[in-house]
Amino acid sequence: MRIIASYAIKGGVGKTATAVNLAWEAWRGGASVLVWDMDPQGAASFYFRVAPDAHGGAKQLVKGDTDIASLVRGSDFDGLDVLPADFTYRHLDLYLDAAKRPTRRLVRLLAPLAERYDYAVLDCAPGITLTSESVFALADALIVPTVPTTLSLRTLDQLAAHLRTHDAGGAVTRPFLSMVDRRKALHRALTDAILDGGMPTPFPFLRTVVPYLSAVERMGTQRAPVGVFAPGDPAAQAYRALWGEVREVVGGR
Repeated sequence: MRIIASYAIKGGVGKTATAVNLAWEAWRGGASVLVWDMDPQGAASFYFRVAPDAHGGAKQLVKGDTDIASLVRGSDFDGLDVLPADFTYRHLDLYLDAAKRPTRRLVRLLAPLAERYDYAVLDCAPGITLTSESVFALADALIVPTVPTTLSLRTLDQLAAHLRTHDAGGAVTRPFLSMVDRRKALHRALTDAILDGGMPTPFPFLRTVVPYLSAVERMGTQRAPVGVFAPGDPAAQAYRALWGEVREVVGGR
């Protein structure tokens, strides 16, 4: 099982939309996929029409009191399952801190599901926390949606500095340009500079650019990936291309 984390230090950059659409594109290509919603807001669970298990909870999961397989829920797409978030995930750092070898705990949690899925796609909460450090140790790839703004790009330098001084396992980090609005001069200038190689960045960027379009916002009302309700939309085409690049990075089917 290849593990892909949709991760960003900064919120509001399209992280959940990335996770949901990458997972669906992988499924559409014939792969079996698990989406682990690790954000206490539970947006990825909501998009896939999956409710959290009231008898679950992050504390029991981290302690090993709950069989992780029992918390997995099917989605509307056979072979694409969801491990939903609930609001107890807001304390996940505390529960990991109380565990032995906390940054390896998530690795052990997912191990029983390794033979069941081709890919696990993690929708991570924003920030650099003990949970995110655990994800760094777990993931094969960190896919980092990055809006072409100064503050969003600055977080890549912060992430690179953190990874240099902490164990990131074997994760490959690949940012891509997200929520790009070419009507804005700054977006155009930074996008062109990054893709043309005129701006040095701490990680190589994927070439796909995901535009800022209403179809992505409509995921909330449709409760589905963009490709389901607007397959011809440029946003759906962008996520399709993005998955092609990500699949090359992580391998698998």
